[in-house]
Amino acid sequence: MLYHLLTPYARESLLFNLLNYISFRAAGAAATAILLAFIVGPGIVRFLRARGVGQVIRAEGPASHQAKRGTPTMGGLLILLCTVVPTLLWAPLTNRYVLLALASTLCMGAIGFWDDYLKIVQGKSRGLVARHKLVGQVTFGILLAAYLLWRPLTDAIPAAATTVPFFKYVIVVFAPLAYVAFVTLVLTGTSNAVNLTDGLDGLAIGLSIIAAGTFAVFAYLFGRVDASQYLLVFYLRGAGELTVFLAALMGAGIGFLWFNAHPAQVFMGDTGSLALGGAFGTVAILLKAEFLLLMIGGVFVAEALSVIVQTSTFRWRRRRHGRAYAEQHRVFRMAPLHHHFEKVGWAETKVVTRFYIVGLLCALFALSSLKIR
Repeated sequence: MLYHLLTPYARESLLFNLLNYISFRAAGAAATAILLAFIVGPGIVRFLRARGVGQVIRAEGPASHQAKRGTPTMGGLLILLCTVVPTLLWAPLTNRYVLLALASTLCMGAIGFWDDYLKIVQGKSRGLVARHKLVGQVTFGILLAAYLLWRPLTDAIPAAATTVPFFKYVIVVFAPLAYVAFVTLVLTGTSNAVNLTDGLDGLAIGLSIIAAGTFAVFAYLFGRVDASQYLLVFYLRGAGELTVFLAALMGAGIGFLWFNAHPAQVFMGDTGSLALGGAFGTVAILLKAEFLLLMIGGVFVAEALSVIVQTSTFRWRRRRHGRAYAEQHRVFRMAPLHHHFEKVGWAETKVVTRFYIVGLLCALFALSSLKIR
């Protein structure tokens, strides 16, 4: 909004001319998101607490988590507000990269909101039936893929293609139906991976801040002619504006972490975790960097894989040896992975801090792909 209102006066004012620079607007979006979170955050937390919007804790979870019962959830509303408003203020609203990223974040957030709502109304942790939640995620993934095939965002790369990290101008081209399946898998997989990671105070949001900042670097470089030529990556015209969206997301995450740090005053709930996962999955798809997502979100991937391994091996051993044997021979003491380390004896804050460190290492590894080609 500010971009459209003030850039026409850029020639008359040096201050307004700054709005022509993505880096300035990204900084403005991040600062706006943080300040907005600090201003409205306490009110949202009080509102959720007054309405009795408390977290439901699984009975089989770590005993230390029972003290968190009743902590306000659905704090993802704060993340959504502090991402959408700064993006609308600082990004051009005619940019399809930005509009698609916003649409995905809001749609996935809406699915998560409905799930949180059902948990609160029904008073049990089941919430929205998993298959119904999956239907919503898959539906949006199919619609996004269909739109990208119908109206490609760039002619530098085929619409049904993705790039390969660590290789110069190497792409993988899919058949149209295969591309639809690929996009849907990326979107649903990422949103569910972030959702599974959201189990400790500050864990998911801290890793999301790291991921948003890393993706912002890639978006900025892919959207510049000079940088993309120097780094031997495809130039995606207009993709640089995703930097503003990602900076707003990062700022919203920092603001939310203020309230979500241990001991948490509020949890993001599925409203936040599905929205964050949808945002990262969509950004990776738009940047043709889906494989980079595996590196940037390495901790998210590990959390999801731990659940898959735990569930599949348990079912196999139960069929082969019986339930008692399967219960005694689990791969992890508890899944997702962060709960395993709690069961081993690590304090919650130690798990979160060490996962942050691993997340930073994953981000640095992903960034190294810009020069190692």
